[in-house]
Amino acid sequence: MHEPGGVYLSLKLAEQLFGKSLESLAPDERQRVHNVAARQQQIETLILGTPQAAAVLLPEASIDASLAEIRGRYGDDDEYHADLDRVGLDALSLRRAIARDMVVEAVLETVAAGSVAVSDTDAEIFWHQHRDRFRRTETRLLRHLLVTINERLPGNELQAARARIESIRARLLKEPQRFAEQALKHSECPTAINGGLLGKVARGQLYPELEAVAFALGAATLSEVVESQLGYHLIYCEAIHPERRLRFAEARNTIREYLEGQQRSLCQKAWIRNLRRQSLVAKPS
Repeated sequence: MHEPGGVYLSLKLAEQLFGKSLESLAPDERQRVHNVAARQQQIETLILGTPQAAAVLLPEASIDASLAEIRGRYGDDDEYHADLDRVGLDALSLRRAIARDMVVEAVLETVAAGSVAVSDTDAEIFWHQHRDRFRRTETRLLRHLLVTINERLPGNELQAARARIESIRARLLKEPQRFAEQALKHSECPTAINGGLLGKVARGQLYPELEAVAFALGAATLSEVVESQLGYHLIYCEAIHPERRLRFAEARNTIREYLEGQQRSLCQKAWIRNLRRQSLVAKPS
C-alpha cells in the first residue's frame, strides 16, 4: 500500500490500534494494520466518489493546521522531511493525504447529522436498564502534611524530622481545625500553599502506603505519622463521599452522548453498506 493516502492511513492506524509507529510494529501487528487499511481504503474510495464528497469545500487553513500539528512533533525540518521520506511521503503527498482524510471525515459527519435524535426518554430508559454502570466511586476529601528526611539539611535529619512531625501531630490532635494553618507553615509538599489540600481523592491516586492509611480513616480524623520514601506524612480526612449510584439527572448528559454516538455510528455504517451494495450492482457481470 504505497499510494500516499494508503501510507497515511496505515500510519494513523498503527497509532490508533497499537499506540506505535508503523516501523515499530511486530509482524502480526503490521499485518493487521495492512488488512484494516486495505478495507478502509476501499470504503474511503467509495465515499470520495459520492456527490456529498464533491460538495465538500475544505478551507486551506484547516489543512495547514493539520500539517502544522504533524510538523510540531519533530525537532527540526531535517528530521521532519527525513521521516516523511522514510515512509514514502513528501510535503505535497502528505498534504493530499490529509485533504483526502478530511473530506472523508466531513462526509461522514454530514451523514451522521441525519441520525435519529436521542430523547430524554431514550436516555432514561437506558439508565434504568443499566443503572449499575453509573456509579460514582468512593472519594475522600483529604489534607496532607509532609516533612522530608534529608541528613544534609539541618532540622530534616531522620530523628529531627520525626520529632517535628510528632510535635505537629500533637498540636493537631488538640485542634484539628488548624491543619490547613499547620500545613501552610510546616509542610514541604507543594500542596502547602493550599493548606495541604489534596481535594477529593479516589483509590489509586496516592502512594500505596498513604492510600492504605487515608482510606482507613473516619471522617474528621487525623492519621498517625506515616513514613514513605518521601519522608514523614500526616493525613487528615475532612469528609467521606461513599460510592453510590448516580441519579438520572447526573448521568443524563453522559448517556445522551453515548447514545448519540451509537446512533451516529449506525447511520454511517448503514450509509456505507448501501454504498457498497450500489457499487456491486454497478459492476459489469
